[in-house]
Amino acid sequence: MKIQSLREQWLSTLPANVLAGLTSSFALVPECIAFALVAHVNPLMGLYGAFIICTLTAIFGGRPGMISGAAGSMAVVIVALVVEHGTQFLLATVVLSGALMMLFGLLRLGKLIRMVPHPVMIGFVNGLAIIIAMAQLEHFKRATPQGEGWLQGTSLVIMCALVALTMLTVYLLPRITRAVPPALVAIVSVGLLSQIMHLPTRTLGDMAHIAGAFPSFHLPQIPVDFETFRIVFPYALLMAIVGLLETLLTFNLTDEITETSGRPNRECLALGISNVVSGLFGGMGGCAMIGQTMINLSSGGRSRLSGATSGIMILLFILFLSPLIERIPLAALVGVMFVVAQQTFAWGSLRVLGKVPHNDALVIIAVTVITVFTDLAIAVLCGIVIAALNFAWQHAREIRAEMKTSNDGARTYVLHGTLFFASTANFQDLFHPQTDAEEVIVDCQHLHVADHSAIVAFETLKDRYQKAGRRLRFTNLSTRNQHILERAGVSLINA
Repeated sequence: MKIQSLREQWLSTLPANVLAGLTSSFALVPECIAFALVAHVNPLMGLYGAFIICTLTAIFGGRPGMISGAAGSMAVVIVALVVEHGTQFLLATVVLSGALMMLFGLLRLGKLIRMVPHPVMIGFVNGLAIIIAMAQLEHFKRATPQGEGWLQGTSLVIMCALVALTMLTVYLLPRITRAVPPALVAIVSVGLLSQIMHLPTRTLGDMAHIAGAFPSFHLPQIPVDFETFRIVFPYALLMAIVGLLETLLTFNLTDEITETSGRPNRECLALGISNVVSGLFGGMGGCAMIGQTMINLSSGGRSRLSGATSGIMILLFILFLSPLIERIPLAALVGVMFVVAQQTFAWGSLRVLGKVPHNDALVIIAVTVITVFTDLAIAVLCGIVIAALNFAWQHAREIRAEMKTSNDGARTYVLHGTLFFASTANFQDLFHPQTDAEEVIVDCQHLHVADHSAIVAFETLKDRYQKAGRRLRFTNLSTRNQHILERAGVSLINA
């Protein structure tokens, strides 16, 4: 993959990137409002966070074309904190989580995302696609005297019709023209139609009023002591982990779609800075948002300008355009997000489930299910653990020895494979000191020594042959293997 030049990062296809940023900003608003409500905070906090994080990561981040904002995965993390301690503790948590993200980037740990196996990536994408689709179902509900219930009758018909019209526009418009983003045309068209026909359908204004002032700087009003740190730090650490995971996984996906290479450490650093600024200006924490990123990319957004436009438009909505934005039907945004969910889901993974190794299929399914029913961090961790255990099991089985006997009766074992914690038992089973030749040579030319368990395995084997009264020699140890053994104080002297 190529790395974009500065000109490509900012000035490529200006009209397309501006329109893509405008389109993704429309999709950001309801998501950020909804996530703010989930976290039990003022919706403006979600919008302030979206403006700050989206703009700063677009300008200074390492992945042009990616959209960040106040994300639901991070909102869920801090619900208990807000309920128990209030929004000032939330703001302090956002600042601290941003500092932890910055530290992650400064330590250049962003490239660790390359350790995530491809099946985990597929499960992540599929899980988030399902979550995006399921989240839209909330807009088909309404408040009733008994609580909350599904839309019925005319309201349901109108909602479904507008959603279907939006989706048809997004799917069919590219066959006519690609001059404008289909999602933008769909949102504007359905909005105008509902206004002209005075259709009784819910709008953004029914979720929350988004008019407000420019965010102002203020330090979180909390006691600065160890007790506060004890309360805030666990939430900040969890927010940082979840935010970095979702950002770096979306980062990888964006790299694949655009066929360009970003800078993960720079993205982590920019994300941390933007979260610190957001917390100091009264905004929620956030990270990359896969749904809005997919809207931006599918609308032609490839440069930093698209992300910066999206963030600045959020601010304009708050300051000046709230009367217009609040008239946008939720049905139009729901339809766009349904399309995003459909396009995000890796449908090809369903076809290959029976063709890939069973362990990889298990990882894909497990990560998808865990992402839907728990959270992203647990899902990715489980996927990596399953993949790592599978890798260890496969390599443990691959250790083997070729046995040769010379004319003088000496027996040589030519070892192949990796000696590590999972393969030491199989390694010991290759040898039978009690019935072996009087002189045994272990040829380590094709053996890789990986960890401390391998060192212990060598010592154990030497002791076994000493007790059996056999002579044992190790030959052709690589320089690296010799260095590992010498550092551990192991001397492979003949038994």
